[in-house]
Amino acid sequence: MPTDSTGEATVPGDRWVEFAQIDNVRDLGGLPVQNGGTTRFGVVYRSSTPQNLTESDMAKLLGPIGLRTLIDLRLPDEVEREGYGLLATADVRRVCLPVRKSPQSSLAARDLVPDSSRVDLVDLYDKLLAGSAESIVAAVRLVIDAGHHSVLFHCAAGKDRTGVLAAVLLDAVGVPPEAIAADYALTGERMHLVRDRLDALPSYAGLPPVSTGILGVEAEVMRRFLAKLSADHGGAAEWLLAGGLTTGELARLRAVLIAPE
Repeated sequence: MPTDSTGEATVPGDRWVEFAQIDNVRDLGGLPVQNGGTTRFGVVYRSSTPQNLTESDMAKLLGPIGLRTLIDLRLPDEVEREGYGLLATADVRRVCLPVRKSPQSSLAARDLVPDSSRVDLVDLYDKLLAGSAESIVAAVRLVIDAGHHSVLFHCAAGKDRTGVLAAVLLDAVGVPPEAIAADYALTGERMHLVRDRLDALPSYAGLPPVSTGILGVEAEVMRRFLAKLSADHGGAAEWLLAGGLTTGELARLRAVLIAPE
């Protein structure tokens, strides 16, 4: 059975990486790629906020995971209030690339989703994509930088802003929409843990029940978002090229994320 950089068993259906105090971490490896092959393990991880990590969590991130680049998709006011916990002093490149609905929108977290109990997630993700092209292209360039792997990107829950970036990365290298949607839906397995942790933090108090509003996790949401991305822009690769990524950078992204056969 293949293993990831932590030495833990990894198969396409079991990509979770377990931590004591980070609830929603998984490797982007092991996903099928159109025309054959899979994404590479041990390069890029998606996560909920890691700010509560323990010393043992830190040792795992810096040791077996080999974390060298942390991409923070939270808004500046979230970062200021919530911080990074033990990671604040770690020898890790931390880059804040806010994902929000408009570059001109308020920096307040509540501006992202004014009513967390009623939200059209497909519309939200489309607005996050439109409002954050600069951040998302910059994040892709960080992923391309093989000299600073591994990379972990996160927001708060690790579902919405993180889900948009994950969808762009995976779609751009040819992971089929169904596989991207299935990866997105995996967060539902940990959402009760994520909600309890976030609800105790100043920035997110008052969240709705699990599976409600902003805490909804349905594969169909991601399928619809990807269909709109394809219809409006020709897919993530074309969207990235329109946003300034070069064809050479796109080729390097594929080389970084797709495992050699």
